[in-house]
Amino acid sequence: MPTTPKDRKSAAYDMLARSILTQARGPGADLDEQRLSREFDLSRTPMREVLRDLAGAGYVELRENKGARVSEMSQGSLRDFFVAAPMVYGAILQLAAHNRTDAQIVELQHAQDAFKAALATGSAADRALANNHFHAVTGEMADNIYLRPSFHRLLIDHARISMTFYRPQDGEMTDKVSAASTQHDAIIAAIIAHDADTAAQLAADHWRLSRDQIQSFVMPSGLDVPLGELPRSIA
Repeated sequence: MPTTPKDRKSAAYDMLARSILTQARGPGADLDEQRLSREFDLSRTPMREVLRDLAGAGYVELRENKGARVSEMSQGSLRDFFVAAPMVYGAILQLAAHNRTDAQIVELQHAQDAFKAALATGSAADRALANNHFHAVTGEMADNIYLRPSFHRLLIDHARISMTFYRPQDGEMTDKVSAASTQHDAIIAAIIAHDADTAAQLAADHWRLSRDQIQSFVMPSGLDVPLGELPRSIA
């Protein structure tokens, strides 16, 4: 455990965020402030600050007189996720192709190397987190103040629900996981070439690769939404 309060706050934030992304703390789980204070050796005030920061980033919900809990994944939020994801990913990769820097290309390649290593020897959590980091780098490349918070929130739920995708149960799923890595390489090539059109198409292809498998595990029946189309009703 880090020795200074500042370092313990940072560690608490990182560890709680990771546990939420990997569903070690599931959607809707209560976060007991007193217990967390003991776990991370923090007093109540800095622990509240950590929870507020997590809430601001979308990991946590703060409820008046009820304390904090992990952000829910309800029917409504899942419906919104499946509608918005392909649109946002496409916009992010198009902008990344326009705005990327050479240093960011190096960072993205390092993220891809880590993703490939996780596919070879890592757990489902390692794979989901490595994939999340790869896409987070493309979000930084896009450099858009309006898209950045929406994309970050999207990545939180994508990591949570992709835990299934990165725990393949048959040969077909294993092939799709391998194809995801190949598509990452193609995304890097398109971004290097400033090819926004190809990057946008790859975003759509990449989304389709995991969409059906993820949806079969997390979407209630009757909520199938065509890729990128608005549902007829959100009631």
